[in-house]
Amino acid sequence: MIIDALTKEISIKIVYFGPALSGKTTSLKALFNHFGKKSEVFSINSSIGRTLFFDYGLINFQNDNWKLKIHVYSTTGQDFYIVTRPITLKALDGLIFVADSQKSAYERNVISWNELNSYFGDSLIKMPKVISLNKNDLPNKFSPALFLKDIDFHLLRNIHTTKTIALNGEGILDSFEKVLSLVFRELYGSQLISGLNLEN
Repeated sequence: MIIDALTKEISIKIVYFGPALSGKTTSLKALFNHFGKKSEVFSINSSIGRTLFFDYGLINFQNDNWKLKIHVYSTTGQDFYIVTRPITLKALDGLIFVADSQKSAYERNVISWNELNSYFGDSLIKMPKVISLNKNDLPNKFSPALFLKDIDFHLLRNIHTTKTIALNGEGILDSFEKVLSLVFRELYGSQLISGLNLEN
């Protein structure tokens, strides 16, 4: 987080992370679509539309005194480009872990979470984070309770869980608002977030 008292600007970084094909890019684009900014998402894609490095977009909010600049990224899920993931995660303020709710993806979710843990270690415990159980409209979902047990959810702090359907945007804004509330809870509480209006 960067707080510039002279320009009255606060800059924060939010990153979507998760296994390949869990819906990270779709979630990010659904978020920007909510704010009428879908065309402002920058992506580096392969020839088949898979993220090579990251997706990125900027959302601005402003109240009477402060401007909030939210830099939003999603990491690539492709293991061939794994070296890019810790670079994209550097200096983040909040994380949205996008899990694929399908039973067939269970192991990939756990592996992805363990990878995340390998980057941050104990600092992951207190990091503001949301677990977004995506593809919630599809059948054959695994038990969220089992997944949370496997990632030692009981040891984690500053965390929420949500259920999302990235394809139609369901739950995407809720996940975003929850991670923002966690980022600002100690510093500003909910008053800053509730007082901000989208800058036109």
